Amino acid sequence: MYLDNEVMYHVKIKKGDIGRYVLLPGDPFRTDIIAKYLDNPVLIAHNREHKTWTGTLLGEKVTVTSTGMGCPSAAIAVEELIACGADTFIRVGTAGRMNEDSRDELMIGGIVTGAVRDEGTTKQYVPVEYPAIANRQVVDALVLAAKNLNLKFGEGITYTKDSFYSHVFPDMAPLGEEARTKQNVYAKANVLLTEMEAAAILVVSSIRGCRASGIMAFSDAIDAAAAVDLSCRTACEAIKVLIQSDKL
Repeated sequence: MYLDNEVMYHVKIKKGDIGRYVLLPGDPFRTDIIAKYLDNPVLIAHNREHKTWTGTLLGEKVTVTSTGMGCPSAAIAVEELIACGADTFIRVGTAGRMNEDSRDELMIGGIVTGAVRDEGTTKQYVPVEYPAIANRQVVDALVLAAKNLNLKFGEGITYTKDSFYSHVFPDMAPLGEEARTKQNVYAKANVLLTEMEAAAILVVSSIRGCRASGIMAFSDAIDAAAAVDLSCRTACEAIKVLIQSDKL
């Protein structure tokens, strides 16, 4: 689809700039924080909401690229990263709590096993019946990394939606009652968390034969900043697990 030396239109990177393993925060400023967990990080590009660093872990190239907010820009980032050689993605960031299990105060976030596709982007790729499922190798690596760090993350489905305000403040929107009802339904269906990017990352990765999952801190954690930092650290440790297992 792209020439070897062609610079991607949105993320402004080309083949050779990145590693096969990519961490995907939404916030471009968060890439600077995550890059500190890499060895010898180098800023590769920053265009629009997409900021990219590449360093190494265990001698392997590892990249951090911000997706921006929402599924449209997340899908663009993943498509262009895949075109440049990436094949393993971990979404990192923040999410809201959904079901009763997520109310555990000791649980600082969730590991994504799948996503509810209540957004518009992936419906323009495949029918809604197509599942948004995380790769089991990436999920297992995240679970092991959290266990090794003695951190409590839940495992479960995330509810990916397009609108922030109509869900967080449903009284603001004419369809707010519908949003409230959906959240109640998915909570009863044991959905663990909610955010705005995971479905696109999972679906695009699956269609392209790549691996993806996510680990997100709950935005209302007792120390939210620390929880985000710990989720980023856990993601980096999971990348190390994957690097080692991929060499076997």
